[in-house]
Amino acid sequence: VLDNLMAHFSLDTVLADVVVPFLQDLGERWERGEVAVAQEHFASALLRGRLLGLARGWGAGLGPLALLACAPGEQHELGLIAFGLALRGRGWRIVYLGPDTPFESIAEAARAERPSRVVVSAVDSQALTGGRAALLELASEHPLAVGGAGSRGLDLGEDVLVLTDSPIDAADLITSIERRQRPAARTP
Repeated sequence: VLDNLMAHFSLDTVLADVVVPFLQDLGERWERGEVAVAQEHFASALLRGRLLGLARGWGAGLGPLALLACAPGEQHELGLIAFGLALRGRGWRIVYLGPDTPFESIAEAARAERPSRVVVSAVDSQALTGGRAALLELASEHPLAVGGAGSRGLDLGEDVLVLTDSPIDAADLITSIERRQRPAARTP
């Protein structure tokens, strides 16, 4: 079904209208006990594999670089992968660190890669609020955004961009900010 949808619609449309709503519904059904852990894991693994298949080569190119990671303890990565795919569709290069990434590792990778934007995602707000000091330190060195359901209502000050919209809308926002901040190319 997913392959058929992608054959007929843009990746943004499939992500925004099918994948993200499906994941939200799946999570809600799991919380209500209507879906077993095995079913949730199977569906997530299937989608993860398919989405990461689409992500091959997403670090190549000449566009701005985004470093993406899930906060420590955070296993829910599919929204972040969808966000990375949406960014890639807007010309970004992606360095993806994945789930449950210690803040120290995110900081080390950011120092090494020098990304235009670091994005840390979490479904559970505790993963972000518990790392407040590490996030603020990271924001003092690199442009930082936090996203995922755990970022809703979070206030880390004006140096940290909070992404509360869909992965597609968040990619549009990050891209528009990057374009405004990047100096215009000069013609000789």
